Amino acid sequence: MSKFVSAAAIAALVVTSFVVSGPSTALGATAVEAPGEQEFVVLYVAGTAPAAAHAAIAAAGGTIVEENTDVGVATVVTTNAGFAAAADAQPVIEGTARNRIIGDVPSNRRANGDAEKLDPAESEARGAAAVAAQSKRPKPTTPTDEPLASLQWDMQQIGATSAGSYRYEPGKKGVLVGILDTGVDGTHPDIAPNFDAALSRNFTTDIPVDANGDSIDGPCEEEPDQSCEDPANVDEDGHGTHVASTIASPINGIGIAGVAPNVTIVNLRAGQDSGYFFLQPSLDALTYAGRNGIDVINMSYYVDPWLFNCSNHPADSPEDRQEQITIVRAMQRALDFARNRGVTLVSAAGNGATDYTKPLTDSSSPDFADVPGEVAYTRDLLDPASCTSMPSEGAGVVSVSSTGPSLRKAYYSDYGNGYIDVAAPGGDAYDTPTGDLSYPTQILAAYPSSLAVANGEVDAAGNPTVPYVLKSCNAAGTTCGYYQYLQGTSMASPHAAGVAALIVSHYGLPDWKRGGRTLPARAVELALKASATRSACPQPPTITYTRRVPQPDGSIIVRTSTATCEGSRFTNGFYGSGIVNALRAVGR
Repeated sequence: MSKFVSAAAIAALVVTSFVVSGPSTALGATAVEAPGEQEFVVLYVAGTAPAAAHAAIAAAGGTIVEENTDVGVATVVTTNAGFAAAADAQPVIEGTARNRIIGDVPSNRRANGDAEKLDPAESEARGAAAVAAQSKRPKPTTPTDEPLASLQWDMQQIGATSAGSYRYEPGKKGVLVGILDTGVDGTHPDIAPNFDAALSRNFTTDIPVDANGDSIDGPCEEEPDQSCEDPANVDEDGHGTHVASTIASPINGIGIAGVAPNVTIVNLRAGQDSGYFFLQPSLDALTYAGRNGIDVINMSYYVDPWLFNCSNHPADSPEDRQEQITIVRAMQRALDFARNRGVTLVSAAGNGATDYTKPLTDSSSPDFADVPGEVAYTRDLLDPASCTSMPSEGAGVVSVSSTGPSLRKAYYSDYGNGYIDVAAPGGDAYDTPTGDLSYPTQILAAYPSSLAVANGEVDAAGNPTVPYVLKSCNAAGTTCGYYQYLQGTSMASPHAAGVAALIVSHYGLPDWKRGGRTLPARAVELALKASATRSACPQPPTITYTRRVPQPDGSIIVRTSTATCEGSRFTNGFYGSGIVNALRAVGR
């Protein structure tokens, strides 16, 4: 999932009932409220006419600033201190949630001055960069390989190579893959040929600072586009660009190739630069996908501020419980809306190294505070039956766990028999014989050049200065792109989404009404699972991970952890139905 730690059909529907009557605010999407004013997300009873819902909100003392009529949700402002109770008393209102304003972000979630969702797995690997060796530039293994193909162990693991699925089905342009993420750099030379700028949208607005004046997304004037209203071909985080590249980097003589190198990428930005993903943009992006013929979407994140949304946990206040219930119900409506219109839903399983089918402890939620000084609190023994992570545990969503080069479940990947649908390569920095750090055991994909420069990861001559960033140019040396190593279920999920796009490309029927291909989401999901490489639990079923983590002073800290696999060869908690396979998915 982003910074922390999933068929389809239809092309080119016109937006008809997607209604936005004001700027996107979303859960937490404003830094400071007006004096005496509060913001709420309001969920209508299913089937309620907009006029009736509007009247109920007005009667409770609220004013709508944004509305999504596809799923019956509105963002509302009010000066009525009793708005929540008044709205909940209205028969046409199913639930309300205090729209959390970012008042403060815990200090351990700040990096380089900006708040970020905490990703211990990636932070640990990046923190050891000073002692990792830069890999030598590989040479193509065949004339048809991309320059960095020999570093793509991930594509080799799933049969997405020049000798594999690319020969039989590289994907079709009419198949559209939506990236619900931090954005996509549509100008990157290894993405631009497959990027649909006209259909792409940005459903977010950057949040410069919190109520303390501390940085969240950063000053707008310091961003590459000098704006908080980013165009739909911008990614000022890098996460979404990596995801898009893994799915559909073209075969063009630069860098790498994606799982489905001929399909079309559509940026449906729902995440902040800082890695936060709020409710309203997620709902808007999902319904837009359903209305506009997107075939597959990738969601490598969870909806903030709760990693697990619990309906009855005793540590939560009644208001917090109501907020979490509203998030789950609203997201499920949007997921259903998209899936019922032919969108295959693919999501990262999470990077907490926990079994989602067992009682859990969550000490990370809420991951930002309403007011300065508040902090996340520990919630013990979360009941899997009443606590839901969205979107990965949503009905109709393909949840993807992560593997390393050795095929073992990655040390950080969440798991659980009945939770994981399929597995895919997501990288494991410590999947080495001795457990020492290795960047090439992570996933290599595109990186926006503006970020590489801004982060000091390239020098004045444009050459990388850190071991996790590479540069690749075309044969003439006239066009170059940057690539970075990342690991996470965020990196596994797009491999599965890419295979889903190949399935639609290969087996989908022509959509004579809208163009492109069409295939029901359920059919894509079944084909994705049926073509996966069956992977049994390890024997013994408990695996011990050893990580030798380099420290700045040259010392090594050894960390160990364990995970236990449950299930059979045909379906289990580590791999679900198996590791996705692009070659098998296209019938080879």
